[in-house]
Amino acid sequence: MPALLLVTDLTYEAAGRRYCDEDIALAESLRTSWEVALTSPRQAARLVDRFDAVLVRNSGPVTGYRREYQAFRRRVAETGVPVYNPLDARADMAGKGYLVDLTKAGAAVVPTADHLDAARLLADGGDCILKPVDGADSQGLRRVSAADLESADLTGMIVQPVVDFRYEVSFVFVDDTFHYALYAPDPERRWELEVYEPSPQDLRFARHFIEWSGLPHGVQRVDACRTAGGELLLMELEDHNPYLSLLALPDGTREAFLTDLTRSLGRLAQEGRAGRAASSRG
Repeated sequence: MPALLLVTDLTYEAAGRRYCDEDIALAESLRTSWEVALTSPRQAARLVDRFDAVLVRNSGPVTGYRREYQAFRRRVAETGVPVYNPLDARADMAGKGYLVDLTKAGAAVVPTADHLDAARLLADGGDCILKPVDGADSQGLRRVSAADLESADLTGMIVQPVVDFRYEVSFVFVDDTFHYALYAPDPERRWELEVYEPSPQDLRFARHFIEWSGLPHGVQRVDACRTAGGELLLMELEDHNPYLSLLALPDGTREAFLTDLTRSLGRLAQEGRAGRAASSRG
C-alpha cells in the first residue's frame, strides 16, 4: 500500500470551523487505500522523502510558518515527491495578485487593485476592504473609508470595494470535476452552510476559473458572492488548502467526493513515481 503524508495543523483554530475534525475524518477514509501519517506543516520538510505523495490540507495560513513552508517547498523540489495540490498552482497559493490580473482582464471578479490610483477608481466614494496579498483566513483584513484610503499604506496589500451581496457560495472541484456547492443564505452567519443546487450558468461561471487555473491534479474551491443585481463575482480561488466542509455534506455526496479524491491522489502518485524513475535513469 502506498504511503501518504497528510500535512495538517490539528491545533489551528478558525472562526466557525473545526479544521481538525475534517482532517481526522479524511485521514480515516484515505486509510482504505493508503498508509497515512499526519504531520504539522512545521515538520513536513523533514519527512517528505519517506512517502509516495504529500497531501496538504487544513494547515492554516502560511504566514504562521513561512520559514518552514519555504523549506518544505525546497525539499519537495529536491526529492520530486508529488504534492497535492501541486505547488505551482497560480491562484491563492501564489498570493492574491491574480485577482488584480483577472480584474484587468475583465473577468467576473470582485474588482481588485494593488496601487492607489486604481484603488481610487474602485472605491467610488464608498468603503474598501484591504487584504494582505499573501493573507488567508481573513488575517490582516480591514475595512477603510475612501478618505482613509488616501493615506493607507498599500504595500503588500490589495484593495476591493465593499460589495453589496445576497449570499456567498462555494463550488468544490476535484481535478476538473465538479462535486458539490455550499452556500450561506444569511451573510451574517457565513459558516452556517447549506447544500446549494447550482444552475448551468453557475457551473459555467465556476468552471471558467477552474479552467483558468490549469491545475492538473487537486482540490479547488471557487468562492463567489451573488450580488444584489443577481450576478456571481469571484471572491477567491482557493487552491492551497481549502476547507471543504466535508462533515456538512450528505453521506452520498461526501462518499463520492472522497472516492474521486482517492483516485486523483493515486494518479498523482503514479505519475510521480514514473517521473522519479525517469530522472534516476537520466
